[in-house]
Amino acid sequence: MPDERAAGSRAEQRAATRRALVAEGRRRFAGDGYHGVVLAEVARAVGVTKGAAYHHFESKAGLFEAVVAEVQRDLGERVAAAAEVYDDPWEQLRAGCRAFLAAGSDPAVRRIVLVDAPTVLGWDKWRAMDEESSARHLTEALTALIEAGIVAEQPVEPLARLLSGAMNEAALWLARSGTPEALELTVSALDGLLAGIRREDPERPMS
Repeated sequence: MPDERAAGSRAEQRAATRRALVAEGRRRFAGDGYHGVVLAEVARAVGVTKGAAYHHFESKAGLFEAVVAEVQRDLGERVAAAAEVYDDPWEQLRAGCRAFLAAGSDPAVRRIVLVDAPTVLGWDKWRAMDEESSARHLTEALTALIEAGIVAEQPVEPLARLLSGAMNEAALWLARSGTPEALELTVSALDGLLAGIRREDPERPMS
């Protein structure tokens, strides 16, 4: 029994150390960018050795990947929460897209996910991680709209990628614009873009 308690305590300590490293890494990557962060300094800031940091992540790139995953997961939850406020699937899509665009003002999203992650992790890896978070919610929303007859029957994957790419670029532009009216203008442009995929006479499929 004491050995089991000791093993549980060690596991909890390892988990706590990992969380602390990710939190500190997230703060530094958002503020200084990937190339401005030194893993040994992250470790020192949370009170562990450089060896302990390497034990958890093997490299700075490993820590960065864990941070990207956390930020993308948080972003996906933010998008989903905004969409769930509405019952109508079209309003769910609009709300989720607006939440994604607004998130561009978050330094962690802008610097870590939109600027550094595609370069540091590589495009394919970044896209795969993105599809597990906010892009997945976009695909689900579009699928629901097609099934409801609100958007014309078509392959979902290319449509989702087109919209996702457009919103990634728009979120970057928003983050750099710094003008208070930029979000309102972008949301208006987004509504025009989305109107182009909506059927003028939505028909629900026969049950």
